[in-house]
Amino acid sequence: MKEETTAKLENLNTLNKKDLIRSAKTFSKQYRVGDGEKFKLKEYSTKPSIDLDASDKPLTKQALQLGVDALAALQETLYAQDKWSLLVIFQAMDAAGKDGAIKHVMSGVNPQGCQVSSFKAPSAEDLDHDFLWRCQKHLPERGRIGIFNRSYYEEVLVVRVHEQILKSQKLPPKLVTDDIWKSRFKDIRNFEKYLTRNGTIIIKIFLNVSKDEQKKRFIERVDDPDKNWKFSASDARERSYWDDYMHAYEEMIQHTSTEDSPWYVVPADNKAYARIAVASAIIHALDKMKLEYPKVSKEKIEELNGIKKALLAE
Repeated sequence: MKEETTAKLENLNTLNKKDLIRSAKTFSKQYRVGDGEKFKLKEYSTKPSIDLDASDKPLTKQALQLGVDALAALQETLYAQDKWSLLVIFQAMDAAGKDGAIKHVMSGVNPQGCQVSSFKAPSAEDLDHDFLWRCQKHLPERGRIGIFNRSYYEEVLVVRVHEQILKSQKLPPKLVTDDIWKSRFKDIRNFEKYLTRNGTIIIKIFLNVSKDEQKKRFIERVDDPDKNWKFSASDARERSYWDDYMHAYEEMIQHTSTEDSPWYVVPADNKAYARIAVASAIIHALDKMKLEYPKVSKEKIEELNGIKKALLAE
């Protein structure tokens, strides 16, 4: 098993760009939910599907770099074509590795073609608008990749687990019914369908970390002075609601994962493996757009050749 894993990782180095993209698509499909109606979170492991240990770190780093290079090439074409945009949404429990995944996977992308938006607790201005408003302002332009570190999905996760937050959202009392979560799921599906019809492709990444691994990472954050800033008492308090969150995540994916805007449930107990899976999912989404550089007219080519001739004659 160990030898097979090493061989698979080493084999990536022999692939050309086309085969690497095909490999990424095949790899990511195992974590793609698609139609979420029958989704069960317990059927998705938090651990990698291949055997990895510390000795594999150079190979996983190399595999990720190959994915980052392929992603950068696709993003460059997306930017040049200027017709589609891609929105990648990250949701996860604390310490699942969202920040690290975004940092490493998007490391090779031209900053001009990518924008990252993080969403914390809503401001007073946010609460004076509908729950989608603050995220709508940060949607990616055509030709760009938008990354949401948390998103409007918080409105069916943390707000659902802590319903006192819902009471602070200034909604008319008659609208706060037992069906509010189903209504929000429907609003989200319709919103994402609208975006897709207008050229913004959406994929959603749930970094599926185990409770034991979260505990280990929390302790590391306490023990490492350089990571103390990442940890707070509120993070530890949220752990006590673990089962409530897992139920909320399961229903969220059941109601909002569609063929056009799928969720990817990525095993996140191994950070390096999770980043490879995330890169593969993004590559898959971009490749489906059938991207190509804009065609240049015959007249434009003649003009360029004229400029070249003049430059050579200087």
